[in-house]
Amino acid sequence: MPLLKIKSPSSLITTILMQYEFTNQKLGSIFGLTDYLQRDGSQFSIHQGIVRILWNRNAEAVDIRIDDLKITLQPNQIVTTTFLQHVSFPPQSLPITAFLFNREFYCIVDHDSEVSCNGILFFGTQDIPVITIPEDQLRKFELLLEVVKEEFKTVDQIQGDMLQMLLKRLIIICTRLAKEQLIVKTLNDTHIEAIRQFNYLVDMHYRTKRKVKDYAELMHRSPKTLSNLFAVYNQKSPQQIIQERIVLEAKRLILFTDKQSQEIAYDLGFDDPAYFSRYFKKIAQVSPSEFKEKHVLAS
Repeated sequence: MPLLKIKSPSSLITTILMQYEFTNQKLGSIFGLTDYLQRDGSQFSIHQGIVRILWNRNAEAVDIRIDDLKITLQPNQIVTTTFLQHVSFPPQSLPITAFLFNREFYCIVDHDSEVSCNGILFFGTQDIPVITIPEDQLRKFELLLEVVKEEFKTVDQIQGDMLQMLLKRLIIICTRLAKEQLIVKTLNDTHIEAIRQFNYLVDMHYRTKRKVKDYAELMHRSPKTLSNLFAVYNQKSPQQIIQERIVLEAKRLILFTDKQSQEIAYDLGFDDPAYFSRYFKKIAQVSPSEFKEKHVLAS
């Protein structure tokens, strides 16, 4: 497959058919775009710390496995994943369009005040966010995609800034749709911000903080206030969200590493491996060994 590389003073852009990549070698940053993630994903120059926005532009649904959960992405639906998640596809699946980037290119944590996506699109403790592009907004997304592709072909000193601006616009319009489609309408902006903050804090501190009061203190709120808020938001209590986040990470370590149950227990902040096994079974309804065996047999 022919490879075209065009150098600019501080960056490199690569185009392989419908695959584009901008990198800044000094910063170790990457922003990539492909119309066929399953084929091109391994060809990008950086694979660690990657955040993805996956878009099904096919006329048919596409199955995606995120960790141990199968997601069926309908036409013109978008799902977001972070570097914490493992993404795979069935053989011969239809091509998925993907935007991918790392924090060196655009840090969604540092720029959260600009895009307000943490705890909704990324680093959330709720269900995996799947958003549907309304028919009347599809043209906006397709146009943005074409503008991004054109910018990848324009190599100059401000190319990185332009691509970052376009990525930020994509994140903002996806976040707006997520708020409309995934969050209860009766919640106001203050409530949404509290939910986002809680989701993000749990994702960052679940190894060391396992009680609702720990997060309430970080947020300068009472545990009761958080409980009441999540009673409106969904059926899960804040404590259940914390527990499920710990077990989710345990499942990832069981499925995608060679670590034994004792090592996983210590990684997750448990001093007693036996207590970790009981904790896991209480939430997952199976023991760590049973969970692993089940998935080995299914693979």
